[in-house]
Amino acid sequence: MEWWSTLIFLLGGLICFLALGLPIAFAFLLINFIGAYIFMGGLDGVNLAVQQIFTSLVSFSLAPIPLFVFMGELMLHSGMAKRTLDVFDKLIGRLPGRLSLIVVTGGALFSTLSGSTIANTAMLGQIMVPEMQARGYKNPMILGPIVGVGGLAMLIPPSALAVVYASLAQISVGKVLIAGAVPGFILAILYALYIFGRSRFNPALAPAYDVAHHTLSEKGWEFATYVLPLGFVFFLVLGFIFLGVATPTEAASTGVIGTILLACCYRRFNVSILTTSLKGTLQVSVMAFMIIAASKTFSSILAFSGSTLGLVSLINDLEMSSIVILIGMMVILLILGTFMEQVSMMMITIPIYMPVIEGLGYDPIWFAILMLLNLEMAMSTPPFGILLFVMKGSAPPGTKLGEICLAAAPFLICDLIVMILLMAFPVIVLFLPNIM
Repeated sequence: MEWWSTLIFLLGGLICFLALGLPIAFAFLLINFIGAYIFMGGLDGVNLAVQQIFTSLVSFSLAPIPLFVFMGELMLHSGMAKRTLDVFDKLIGRLPGRLSLIVVTGGALFSTLSGSTIANTAMLGQIMVPEMQARGYKNPMILGPIVGVGGLAMLIPPSALAVVYASLAQISVGKVLIAGAVPGFILAILYALYIFGRSRFNPALAPAYDVAHHTLSEKGWEFATYVLPLGFVFFLVLGFIFLGVATPTEAASTGVIGTILLACCYRRFNVSILTTSLKGTLQVSVMAFMIIAASKTFSSILAFSGSTLGLVSLINDLEMSSIVILIGMMVILLILGTFMEQVSMMMITIPIYMPVIEGLGYDPIWFAILMLLNLEMAMSTPPFGILLFVMKGSAPPGTKLGEICLAAAPFLICDLIVMILLMAFPVIVLFLPNIM
């Protein structure tokens, strides 16, 4: 069987199972067993596939996933995230679009303490939408900033999806986590500049209102009490990884301990909060581990059948420059993002993309950040952008999904600008990983 017919069979079978309504993880597992039986020697191949599933999950590098998610769940349910937004409300003066700027500032900070984009978006929606609506803010300045900054948790470490990506691509988890920091904060700054500019030229979108006066000492005390301690948790995670003091798993563990101690200091930790946080963590983690197991097995079958080698050889024989091929790969991801959620995209494309990237000579860490940024855009593109549905749950009554999509569009353009910037200047991504 030719390599291209094998590839078509595997991908076509996967698409058929998804069209039948099977969950993505189960669809992958089913096509994996069928492929293993056909291309890897019958029942012996199926046994190898089962062993591959087991091997893919007994990896120390996967341990940060539930720990990062647990940190975010604790921040959300303990109320520490809301308290932080209240502090930024006092720190930011009478700038145009101040509540939207609070969303971006608080969301970027919360992204450094949460590995979940969904938790980030849900938290911001629950806390900020009622206040913004009461102040007369229009949907473009309510919905757009929350959807945009909610996805930052995918780039700004600690990111659970970055750990999943690094595990699937078999590259350094620590370097991928660190590499997303600078691009993530650049994106947050671009969001803030857009909000400031649009609110200034169209004040009706974000009406000004009287702000209570707070003395400098009051602001300093609030900042030192409720924001600086979060910086300590951030250092326990990223600082330890960057300095080489701890592995990502060890750093995630210290981050969880720091978060629990902080919640205890604020008297915001009890059995109810712990139980709710553990339930949320369990749901996300089980899904992630099933996806990793299925995807790694799928990658092994592609390699064993010769599909991966054949595809790489075909691309290398094309008379196109490597940058054109790279742009084509990004465009494919953007198209997939309109009808597929990001984890499914990773499972399908990573086994195919990574050998191509290595063959073209691109840095895999740099490409990882490009792909994560692309996946972040996929979370906000209709009709299946998951953050659009999360936002719908917190949006003002009567808000249509189309309104949320229109509000998120300018922030997708900001994402695209940053992607072009990263492609033109890879040093933005690689600077921190190279000095670790």
